[in-house]
Amino acid sequence: MPYTIAAPVHSELIIKKSRFIGCVQPMTDRAAAQQIVYGLKQQHPGACHVCWALLAGGQSAAVDDGEPSGTAGRPMLDVLRHQDLEGVLATVVRYFGGVKLGAGGLVRAYTDSVAQALLQAEKTAIVRQRQLRCTVPYAMEGMLRRELDAAGATLLAVAHSDAVLFDFSLAEGAASALLAHLHEAGNGRIAWLDEQD
Repeated sequence: MPYTIAAPVHSELIIKKSRFIGCVQPMTDRAAAQQIVYGLKQQHPGACHVCWALLAGGQSAAVDDGEPSGTAGRPMLDVLRHQDLEGVLATVVRYFGGVKLGAGGLVRAYTDSVAQALLQAEKTAIVRQRQLRCTVPYAMEGMLRRELDAAGATLLAVAHSDAVLFDFSLAEGAASALLAHLHEAGNGRIAWLDEQD
């Protein structure tokens, strides 16, 4: 099951006089991530590198920002993947301390910066939602509202015309059981407007 994090969390490491300021935060897409990275570059004009990694909505990124190829962004991305995270941006701002770390040292520093921040992060499971739409006769509106509430569904919209139109969502894992129950309870009077199981 994939997880995301609830709020931004920071870490700071000093390794051979270089300062690594890490952050992991919830993120929706690449464009929003690039805005955050741009902001970090403005906030830290003296930093040598602002490296980042993103996993969000099927979009991923691993940016070394001038560090040797594969020593920053990719290791950071690997930490996010290893922890089964989704919708998360990891950034590390590096102030060079005058001592070269070598490729292995850089990989460890960037990996540790992200891992340290994630130790403090509150992880939440991502529950995939399924959206459904149906119509019912007016006489069944109350019954359907009670069933949706009992199943933990989120009512998105209700419209009244010749019949009552319901738009709702619920956890993907609960959808099949609710559909089967409503099919039986509705005696064929619930009309589904999308493809159903």
